[in-house]
Amino acid sequence: MAVLIPFSVSFGLALNNPANGSSIFSRAAEWFRDHGAATPVNWIENLWYSHHQPPVGGEPPKGAIRVPTHQVTVPPAPVLPPHLPPPPPITPLASPPLPGEGQWSPAGRPVEGLPAVYETELRPDPVHTSQVVGVAWMDTQLLHATLYSGSVIPGGGPYTHTAPISSAAAISLVVAFNSGFLMSNANGGYYTDGRTEVPLRDGAASFVVYANGTATVGEWGRDVTMTPDVVSVRQNLDLLVDNGQPVPGLNANDTTQWGFTLGNQIYVWRSGLGVTADGALVYVGGPSLNITSLANVLVAAGCVRAMELDINTDWVNLATYDPPPGQLAAPSNGATLLPTMTGGPDRYFQSWWGRDFITMSSAYGPDQSLPVAPPTTTTTTGVRRHRTRSGGTGA
Repeated sequence: MAVLIPFSVSFGLALNNPANGSSIFSRAAEWFRDHGAATPVNWIENLWYSHHQPPVGGEPPKGAIRVPTHQVTVPPAPVLPPHLPPPPPITPLASPPLPGEGQWSPAGRPVEGLPAVYETELRPDPVHTSQVVGVAWMDTQLLHATLYSGSVIPGGGPYTHTAPISSAAAISLVVAFNSGFLMSNANGGYYTDGRTEVPLRDGAASFVVYANGTATVGEWGRDVTMTPDVVSVRQNLDLLVDNGQPVPGLNANDTTQWGFTLGNQIYVWRSGLGVTADGALVYVGGPSLNITSLANVLVAAGCVRAMELDINTDWVNLATYDPPPGQLAAPSNGATLLPTMTGGPDRYFQSWWGRDFITMSSAYGPDQSLPVAPPTTTTTTGVRRHRTRSGGTGA
């Protein structure tokens, strides 16, 4: 009986810890993984998901794909800061295309009067035509990246940047999104705050942040290496996309190279991050993705290199924030990329959030505005609707 007391206390605390997931099942699974039972937990999850695959055919729910209709005022050219051109529409992967599919809408607070984030929805393959995933495009000339580290991932600490997002950071925050696997499953390393938390691996897919706030995705040792201006490196598995195509030999049945937490052929919530030829970052997240369909969506969105981030319902999350001018980003003015994303826009503002995540904030900060001039041009596009706020429903 005495032996059971520590177990009961530890397990009970895990079941009441929201950092372990939104459901009792996910919290129990995290506890068992942390206590040496990862293999049976993975087997159970694979079995469950293999019997709950997405339906074939059908149409998405009404309103799942937004249709851009509104106008956005753009400042005149003399006062525009350096920025990337807006992304071209994504050619839908399912046919015939639905209204609005692959068409971009601005999201989050503008930076110097310009949209810094665009979002769209589309169906991830021509078979599961009732399923919709979200895509977010981020202007790396208007936005600077920060890697936030957690007590669970990578563990250790303390860290300069960790949850909850501070008021000083919230004044310029535009978007936040999930990072990658537990380090025990990532097959890669972690570097931040001038120290190596987990050894970096040559050949690993790597998200790299530099001292000037710019960021990219590449293969460690080839596209990106350790230089004096590298401030953070987050590795996760191997590249999914390289040279603008899914990597050669990408196989949904391979659980050795691109992760084994869930079988790669199984369609589940997944997320990925890539970089375009002109340096924009692209995030893809949503349900009903296997490893190959995730890669295909990243390629369709223009990525030349891309990596998988985290998977499973509880961990896939991107939120944009659009507070009134001069005010702080907060859950109350946040919106998730998809309304079914678990956790809503508030998890990054919680002190209990123990996983690493990535933020993109105004490169100009709150007090570095360019000269103001009357607007002279407009561009027709969509506007972001705040569909999911704090307390949003899970998938």
